Amino acid sequence: MSKSINTLILGASYGSLLGCKLALAGHNATLVCTAPTAELINTSGTVVRFPVRGRDEAVVVKSADLAGSIDATTPGEVDVSKYDLVVLGMQEPQYGNPEVRVLMNKIADARLPCMAIMNMPPLPYIKRLPGVDASKVTTCYADASVWDNFEPGLVTLASPDPQAYRPPEEDKNVLHVSLPTNFKVARFESDEHTQMLRDIEEDIIAVRFPTDDGETELPVKVKVHDSLYVPLAKWSMLMTGNYRCVHKDGMIAIRDAVHTDLDKSREIYEWTATVCQELGADPKDLVPFDKYANAAKGLSQPSSAAKALDRGVPAIERVDKLVQLLANHKRMTNPVVDEIVDNVQWYLDKNAG
Repeated sequence: MSKSINTLILGASYGSLLGCKLALAGHNATLVCTAPTAELINTSGTVVRFPVRGRDEAVVVKSADLAGSIDATTPGEVDVSKYDLVVLGMQEPQYGNPEVRVLMNKIADARLPCMAIMNMPPLPYIKRLPGVDASKVTTCYADASVWDNFEPGLVTLASPDPQAYRPPEEDKNVLHVSLPTNFKVARFESDEHTQMLRDIEEDIIAVRFPTDDGETELPVKVKVHDSLYVPLAKWSMLMTGNYRCVHKDGMIAIRDAVHTDLDKSREIYEWTATVCQELGADPKDLVPFDKYANAAKGLSQPSSAAKALDRGVPAIERVDKLVQLLANHKRMTNPVVDEIVDNVQWYLDKNAG
């Protein structure tokens, strides 16, 4: 194993998945969250349930049993000098919270390498894409000024392909993994910071977790790629499934959004992939539609974005709008994308009152 890496993870829900994988590999993770959730985690630890092929029941992983440590704190209590890596695991609008904004400025000033596991790429990451004018897409962000002090080369993106959720009937320290795929992360600008990611990759791959049936390899890995465009493969999935859950007469499951009209789904998926290629992606950076469509069969709930809009939240991550604007700058349009963006905006306007 490489030397122990201390990671600060902003976001204790989805972030606890990566925190668990890091601690399994002997690294340490601190989850940034609200005071009640931090107290719960520090008292009772975290619980992550992994589905494993060939097993009827999920493997339950408790942080107390791991080689590395997991603890939690609030944004105002973070000492950034203790950390080697920052993981951005909150929803993009949350970074504008006053206390979180102060922490973000400290992270930027400390020049810590940051890996986002958000659907919405941080604005500094967009600045890393050759030929893309990031100033043209600032309106997609809840508050683009949050990112002003970040150096683009210190910010990378991991495609948040694994799907997980907090069971509503259980405490906030419990997470259930519903789609155990991998985090596909692009390299940092520097070789030193990229090597840290590769060390994490290797350490997670090497882990075997003890169960009643013997040592078991758990799913959800970190895969490091040299291409900046590999994490953008998620965009086709979001546009075809997640955002198409949003209808003005109610929300539908991702599975239904994808499979009700498979030909239309293929069309929007491949159109979004073409947008990525126009930005510079190689076709091999992307995921074939049939592979995604097969995975979507197991996604029986509306997306988190759809659920949030249905609950009345005034802001969500706007990857839909980001794809639309980037496509427009390449003189590409699509009526289904325009309808998606319109539906999302309709809910946001309604929720804003």
